[in-house]
Amino acid sequence: MSAVLQPQELAPLIRMRQLRKVYRKRNEEFLAVSDVTMDVHAGDMISLVGPSGCGKSTLLKILSGLHGHDGGTLEIGGPGGANGRGFNPGRDVGMVFQQPLLLKWRTILENVLLPADILGLERKAAKARAHELLDMVGLTGFADKLPYELSGGMQQRAAIARALIHDPKLVLMDEPFGALDALTREKMNLEMLRIWERSRKTFIVVTHSIQEAVFLGSHCAVLTAGPARMADFFRIDLPEPRKLHVKTSPEFGEYVRRIYDLLGVD
Repeated sequence: MSAVLQPQELAPLIRMRQLRKVYRKRNEEFLAVSDVTMDVHAGDMISLVGPSGCGKSTLLKILSGLHGHDGGTLEIGGPGGANGRGFNPGRDVGMVFQQPLLLKWRTILENVLLPADILGLERKAAKARAHELLDMVGLTGFADKLPYELSGGMQQRAAIARALIHDPKLVLMDEPFGALDALTREKMNLEMLRIWERSRKTFIVVTHSIQEAVFLGSHCAVLTAGPARMADFFRIDLPEPRKLHVKTSPEFGEYVRRIYDLLGVD
């Protein structure tokens, strides 16, 4: 009988080694990412934390296929490079931004269906999946509403559903809750964990909040001030499913202090 591979023994979905990115304008060069190394396995929730301007968003753009990289190695989908094993950034990546960016003239259902329309997916099946996703993100009964009829948090839930409509392998989120008030942000953190647990997708979430990084992440990547360099990458071992009261635990506080120390915050 062959041995059953444990998650840590499986080939990572994303493998980065000394990843480097340089922006060039005329005769000037700007080093945005200097050295990022980590493995991301299918089903991980990676929180990516670091100071403003350190290169977190640049890293997401590289992973999404919007930007290339100038050094090091990047394999997505398995060995063989960014398109290894049939990985297609246009088809296999979902994006969620700080603002929901919903089209104001389309209903919530039609906004969720937008990537499916662009990719030419079969309409009937896509519509059925859109309704399932709206149920999953807690927007049952809001399919026919327009964006202005929803709160900011509800609009962001619709944006998460939109990112999942085409069944991507990887979901990238760039400071998705930064524009929300503190209480709504806390609620969205809980919603995000519930959606992750149900979808079992691989998420990489950029945040400036150290507490949010610890609360959300199955793993945390800490980047130093730009150009981005990996200060640490570690597993976050906290009780599942996570509730807000875990933030009062000594274990949570230790992870927060670890990140403060890495970023040189007294």
